[in-house]
Amino acid sequence: MSAVFELLRVFKRFSRQVALDGVTLSGEPGTVVALLGENGAGKSTALRILLGLLEPDGGSSRVLGLDSWAHGEVIRRQVGYVPDRPTLYEWMTVDEIGWFCGGFYDPDYVPTYRRMVSEFGLPLKKKIATMSKGMKAKVSLSLAMAHEPQLLVLDEPTSGLDPIVRREFLESMVDVAASGRTVLLSSHQISEVERVADVVAILRDGHLEVVERLDVLKSTMRELTVTLRNGSSDIPTPPGAIIHRIQEERQWRLLVRHFEERHLDEFRKCENVAAVEVRHPSLEEIYVGYMKGERPTESNP
Repeated sequence: MSAVFELLRVFKRFSRQVALDGVTLSGEPGTVVALLGENGAGKSTALRILLGLLEPDGGSSRVLGLDSWAHGEVIRRQVGYVPDRPTLYEWMTVDEIGWFCGGFYDPDYVPTYRRMVSEFGLPLKKKIATMSKGMKAKVSLSLAMAHEPQLLVLDEPTSGLDPIVRREFLESMVDVAASGRTVLLSSHQISEVERVADVVAILRDGHLEVVERLDVLKSTMRELTVTLRNGSSDIPTPPGAIIHRIQEERQWRLLVRHFEERHLDEFRKCENVAAVEVRHPSLEEIYVGYMKGERPTESNP
């Protein structure tokens, strides 16, 4: 199955600042890919390169089989894009802006757009200038999806929305993916992304820390709470990749990937270990671990 979009070893620098450092990421049909990272991590830069709005300094980018920089205009007509701050003609009504954008697409665009805004509960005759931020976000999503694009690119689309609207917005992405289309979602709303994402990519200072299916990432991650015996300060290294560690007196909390349960009894028998508790962390806890932790180091028992 060919990728709908692909970044391959993409490098981008702004003056002395490296925005993207050899980033490789792709999305298959029918999946929701979540690109997570702090502000300034390089998320928007990656999306702009994919859409042909920015030329990479190295590597390549393709969307729907087309080179992003060489065919940017064609790509932007074929995909749907919702930026973090959509620009709408606020003097228009909901219906008028759909009719205006429909001039760039086939005749099915306007009827599909009207159906979508109706499902969102948006009055066709309402002026955009009088609408809430949540309602405007739904207009933007409807405009981006009315031509039924194979790829929908969302750059922090729920920023500033109230929790209910945010949840409705994100859950609608599941329906898009279920229809066989692909969603690339850049966001910092970790707990809500966890509800909809198939694949998670965590970007830190322009470097991809991890790209993995969400179910696989969560199933291979453990948080260990290790209590040391009196007089002990050094913690034995557990098997797996240590993502992050925090010490609180005689206790250590470790975020470890590929920790195998078969090694737990052996780890508990280490001379200076008094007790070990194991739990499954949430995506938000995994994200924070990657953001704050050292580069993972593998250890074999």
